[in-house]
Amino acid sequence: MFLKYAALAACVLAAPAGAAPLCDDFGFAGLLAKCNRGETIHLTLASGQPLGEDVTLQSGAYYRMEITADGSAEIGLEGKDFFRNIWMNEIVINSIEIRPMAVDSLEFDKAGVAELSFIAIKPGRHVLRIPGTTGESQQITITIE
Repeated sequence: MFLKYAALAACVLAAPAGAAPLCDDFGFAGLLAKCNRGETIHLTLASGQPLGEDVTLQSGAYYRMEITADGSAEIGLEGKDFFRNIWMNEIVINSIEIRPMAVDSLEFDKAGVAELSFIAIKPGRHVLRIPGTTGESQQITITIE
């Protein structure tokens, strides 16, 4: 029995260190602290235009995603796998703050901007895409490490 636990401990100690937040001194803001914020992710919803670039996020870090629709078409964005592996702080639309429990998708009927703020939680590869499309430029892969 001891050998079993010793082997397990050796594997854990030999494994690379897990992801950690971007800073150590959070203060009262906790994980939402300014020092724990990653780069803003910019996505564009426009007919026939690329959605954005693939990104890699740090588990435990706080991010903002700015989604801009140009109004050229009624376009949505889906990615329930991604949305289920983050903690959503809020979605801001026209200065209205929404604090959702869960999100599967967003849809823009006309031009506008939505800003999501969240903490990346579960490591893995997740896809955000424009519903009903198959083109590589109509989706992005978000990797959480």
